Amino acid sequence: MNKGNIALIGIGVMGENLSLNMESKGFTVAVFDIDKAKVDNFVNGRAKGKKIIGAHSVKELIDALEKPRKVMMMVQAGKTVDTVIDELVPLMDKGDIIIDGGNSHFPDTTRRTKYLESKGLLFVGTGVSGGEEGALLGPSLMPGGSSAAWPEIKPIFQSIAAKVDNNIPCCDWIGEDGAGHFVKMVHNGIEYGDMQLITEAYLIMKTLLGMSADEMHEVFAKWNQGELNSYLIEITADILAYKDADGKPLVDKILDTAGQKGTGKWAASTALDLGIPLTTIAEAVYARCLSAIKEERVSASKILTGPTPKFEGDKKAFIDDLGKALYASKMVSYAQGYELMRAAAAEYKWNLNYGGVALMWRGGCIIRSVFLGKIKEAFDKNPGLTNLLLDPFFKEKIVSSQEAWRRVVASAVVNGIPAPALNSALAYFDGYRAEKLPANLLQAQRDYFGAHRYERIDKPRGEFFHTNWTGRGGTTASTVYNV
Repeated sequence: MNKGNIALIGIGVMGENLSLNMESKGFTVAVFDIDKAKVDNFVNGRAKGKKIIGAHSVKELIDALEKPRKVMMMVQAGKTVDTVIDELVPLMDKGDIIIDGGNSHFPDTTRRTKYLESKGLLFVGTGVSGGEEGALLGPSLMPGGSSAAWPEIKPIFQSIAAKVDNNIPCCDWIGEDGAGHFVKMVHNGIEYGDMQLITEAYLIMKTLLGMSADEMHEVFAKWNQGELNSYLIEITADILAYKDADGKPLVDKILDTAGQKGTGKWAASTALDLGIPLTTIAEAVYARCLSAIKEERVSASKILTGPTPKFEGDKKAFIDDLGKALYASKMVSYAQGYELMRAAAAEYKWNLNYGGVALMWRGGCIIRSVFLGKIKEAFDKNPGLTNLLLDPFFKEKIVSSQEAWRRVVASAVVNGIPAPALNSALAYFDGYRAEKLPANLLQAQRDYFGAHRYERIDKPRGEFFHTNWTGRGGTTASTVYNV
């Protein structure tokens, strides 16, 4: 058999499917896993008769590759990635490429890029989205790191990626060091927001409108035929229709505690570091945290009381309102995600193509939707767009949706139904469109207790003042700082 074009370490579900995807596009793939049985089972099973080379050691894997060697890791993020890198470095030559396809934190990717480049090697940290089906049939790929690596891996990556709009691959070079994993982190944060907003719409239909799983299935299936068309809406419709062995909806039997792998949390904490109001996505992360304290919530439900949900009105009209509220909130979530990318590009000196990112997310990935085509159009028309909500299309959509949005949020609040992401998205919209916010009082408070100073509306920006509010505080002011 010929030498491998690329190697893959980690033969889990994603690793297997990516290997088969690469092989199906004409590439010879060498594979390795610390569990040798996995390699043998794969090579003699799903990969039997295909151009896939099994290796029982890292050295055997490296020796099976053409130069420059390209080794892609699909292993658990964190220490495992560094352990594998340490095994690979002594066996590789100058110009060889190591690729991390896991959900690594972008600062780790920046660190690894610098380290490997100091060794004469090239490093790529790539986001891979689409789950096991995407890995096999075409994922969305978001590579960043050593730019010299891109010409070498581009033919493979763009061949295996999902395709949209006349065969355009959902993969392109994102930028230096941690840029690829940063964009994947934002993708996952938006995914958190999307999923939370959908579940809140589900809870409102179930709790306030008393709808059955089959009735909700019909609503989501209908929504998926319109402007809300997306992978997550589609699978929600499928889930609601799925019956357990006893003929009852399986979704009703699933414990209401949600897990997370950290990317949503990273997005929220990075937004705090960069001073970006990623409120909808942060609420989605906190909602998962709240869901996790199941036993405590069960106990609290026996002690703390609230209103009994009661709906009076036109059910069909309210469902239409709910669809508009969901769409408007989704706009906010994406707008915040793009604000975060813009802030990171400025902070880390990345040249991000925002329309190109939307195109990469159009197919293969979990947040794929027709909505992303509108985002690409917005940034194609105005690459310097400061906020997605200021684009004419999105501005008209969110303004025209707000009455319905407010009715839904108000109904949830009045009836005691938790809808933190819908609430947060609306609060952000109202805050963003507000010419004046109460931060003037907040600055006065800070100056009162800490002499932190304030700016005045009748003086130039950048000129700071301190007031001796009590007559006892003196005239010495603190330095100005931003958190």
